[in-house]
Amino acid sequence: MSVFESFGLRKVINASGKMTALGASAVSDEVAEAIKQASQDYVDIDEMMKYAGQVIAEYTGAEDGCPTCGAAAGIAITVASVITGNNLTLIERMPDSEGLKNEIIIQKGQQVHFGATIGQMIRVGGGKVVEVGSANKVEADHIEEAITDKTAALFYVKSHHAVQKGMQPIKTMMEIAKNHNIPFIIDAAAEEDFQKYIKMGADIVIYSGGKALEGPTSGFICGKKEWMEVCRKQYKGIGRPMKIGKEGVAGLITALKQYPFKEDNAEEQIERMTKLCQALEEVKGLKCTIKQDEAGRAIYRAQIEVDADLAGATAEQLLHRLETGNPAIYLRHHYVNIGILAVDPRPLLKGQEEIIASTIKSILKEEQLT
Repeated sequence: MSVFESFGLRKVINASGKMTALGASAVSDEVAEAIKQASQDYVDIDEMMKYAGQVIAEYTGAEDGCPTCGAAAGIAITVASVITGNNLTLIERMPDSEGLKNEIIIQKGQQVHFGATIGQMIRVGGGKVVEVGSANKVEADHIEEAITDKTAALFYVKSHHAVQKGMQPIKTMMEIAKNHNIPFIIDAAAEEDFQKYIKMGADIVIYSGGKALEGPTSGFICGKKEWMEVCRKQYKGIGRPMKIGKEGVAGLITALKQYPFKEDNAEEQIERMTKLCQALEEVKGLKCTIKQDEAGRAIYRAQIEVDADLAGATAEQLLHRLETGNPAIYLRHHYVNIGILAVDPRPLLKGQEEIIASTIKSILKEEQLT
């Protein structure tokens, strides 16, 4: 029995992904042990934060880093940093940035909702959101023409949630930022390559510690040393209510040190999802195929298309039955409104794809008999 079941909570099978709403990742034994030991000991927090910055720098190729309690906190802290600089009075004033250089330019198709909105996180940090272009089309001129003497940074969101067509690429936006001597920030929360954007020349990059890294609930910022020092200083300001504890930092550091040794398991993902599709191939009303992640990451999911007339239930009805059962089975449901569900193999424990297939069969059999 899991600790959550001992609390009286339902068992969860997470086939949705590294989702915050489901607890993000299940950590390794080494990370769990680091969290346990840290929780039972003491440390100088400032010294720990600086050390964590060095570790983040080592594994990202950046000059320095700053641990956070999550990527969303990373957005707020980063935005506050480019507005306040190293000025403690301004740091203590945030998010009130009236009269300061506080405009954050973002492409309209990247102003997304991830559980909260990107715009709200920017505002929490004192930023004024300036959307440019349209949801499916942004020209370089839109970005150039939005720059004023109030522009504090250009902000790019690398996410499967964002519109993938019609946006200006990172390279273009980065060049515009450099030409105007404006900080360029990338929110790469769920990305797997922790060095890519630093190598490209980004000033500041934000990651989740609980997604691709498979660390505890945490996040980290990496980039130019001057900005990372200011980011850490935000813990005297808006960072205070979103501070990360010693346990989270210890787990984050341990996960970062393990990350280079993680093996690419794309073949295993495809194999497991192929077996799932084979188990569902004769179920009336279902079509199951393997699809790569929309943002181009090495993630291969089983996509289940539900024909409600043949299956006896809509995708929404099937999803509801799965989520309200015990165990509760959570599938990826970004396209449930058009009859598509998906199974993400990364968070699945051994054999859980078989439970998912048998449960789907059982539910649809019931629906077709009623």
